[in-house]
Amino acid sequence: MAFSFLPREDQYFSLFTQMAGKIEEAGGILVEMLESGGDDHSSYTKRIKDVEHSCDQLTHEITTKLNKSFITPFDREDIYTLSVALDDICDYIDAGARAIVMYDIREFNEDSRQLARIIRDQGSAIRKAVSMLSKPNGINEHFVEIHRLENVADDVYFRSIGKLFTETSDPMAVIKYKELYEILEAATDRAESVANIIESIVLKHN
Repeated sequence: MAFSFLPREDQYFSLFTQMAGKIEEAGGILVEMLESGGDDHSSYTKRIKDVEHSCDQLTHEITTKLNKSFITPFDREDIYTLSVALDDICDYIDAGARAIVMYDIREFNEDSRQLARIIRDQGSAIRKAVSMLSKPNGINEHFVEIHRLENVADDVYFRSIGKLFTETSDPMAVIKYKELYEILEAATDRAESVANIIESIVLKHN
């Protein structure tokens, strides 16, 4: 009983897994939004905002726990860095949804939909990787998948930007879609950063 006040190490792993699940959930809603074909996107942005808010709360919970913990499963700095990076992905998804509403974007091509699907799939791979942090045997396959998806996202992004400047005559449309593509691509970049952070943690402690 003398050590009952000490936190269980697996609480951090559980919180990280919950955060990764929020990324996958928000990415799924973004895919729905871009594939809906409707003009009113407010319901999707609200759902994404709710998920993003939940992710913020989990980040706060991790930070609070860090300030109270005597024992952590790995370096405090790594715990904080990973939680912030996971939260950043949700923030980018939310920013993408808000940009769609703010710029009144009503038509989506296959490139934008593909970027949304990549974000969702990276969220799934991140969730699987994070869930293996305490026992990382076989975790590398998820790193490989996250990096592969980011490479695909780069190809889609550069192709979409190229088509935007060569095939779109309306300068306002160029501004709107360029901003959206950049936000979505930034989300895929941050997902790759998360994979690098997790890989670094695994290498340090195994």
